[in-house]
Amino acid sequence: MDAKALKHWLAATRPRTLPIAAVPVLVGGALAWMDRGGLDLPVWGATLAAALLIQVGTNLHNDVADFERGVDHPQTRLGPPRATSQGWLSAAQVRRGAMASFGAAMGVGAYLVWVGGWPILLVGLCSMVAAWAYTGGPRPVAYTGLGEVFVFVFFGLVAVSGSYYLQIGGVAWSAVVAGAMIGSGAAAVLVVNNYRDLDNDRAVGKHTLAVRLGRRATQIEYGLLLLAPFLLLPLLRGGGGDGRWLVLPLAVLPWAAYLLWRFITEPPGLVFNRLLAMTAQFQLGFGGLLCLALVLGRGAD
Repeated sequence: MDAKALKHWLAATRPRTLPIAAVPVLVGGALAWMDRGGLDLPVWGATLAAALLIQVGTNLHNDVADFERGVDHPQTRLGPPRATSQGWLSAAQVRRGAMASFGAAMGVGAYLVWVGGWPILLVGLCSMVAAWAYTGGPRPVAYTGLGEVFVFVFFGLVAVSGSYYLQIGGVAWSAVVAGAMIGSGAAAVLVVNNYRDLDNDRAVGKHTLAVRLGRRATQIEYGLLLLAPFLLLPLLRGGGGDGRWLVLPLAVLPWAAYLLWRFITEPPGLVFNRLLAMTAQFQLGFGGLLCLALVLGRGAD
């Protein structure tokens, strides 16, 4: 594979979205470390690998599925260029890449099922089906108003709780709360994407929640999703450790305010590509500080 082809494959995997898959595993591991005082690193590494592989497979599947449905037009697209619609890679190549990623995730997942039993098998199967259904099937999730719900559940509640379960063998209230925090941030990333593409999505019959709500209500939705993680922080104080360290994630509260200000004041267009990346970075920053707070809280206990 030459450098040009490698660059196209890298673009197709959408590396800027990968932190959305990694952050829940980091937080789930930090919660487990706080509750148990240790971490099974091979299991944690396999969990992270499976999450990233599923995300890559989803991105590749989304790339080719949108192209085949005729909703990705290079002339009208505001988001970053897509490999299939640009002709960088053939639809067959991208589809094989997606299947390879899902296959690798299943291979890693077999080890995780051996560790965690049938609950992890159920989570894995649901995650794989959801990844395909997001832009596949007769009624793709991404083409309805349920995209944010999908992201909140699978990139928040399921991912954090599943990562925690693999370490502890059960699910605690703290994992559910943290999952809601991280899921809100991940959903906010999707809101930026759908707000940017609202006019084009409406024209091609892609009825995202942004299309259904309109711009003003979507601005409110974005603000609520950015604020939710901070409002949920007090609920983690009862999860053990020194809760005083939970003030650390508040350091990115001004960042959230800045993002909301940009979201409301910027006219929809190419500038939202940068805002999307910044929202993903915000979620990573909040998640990283939350992990640090949990680890330091355990050490101070």
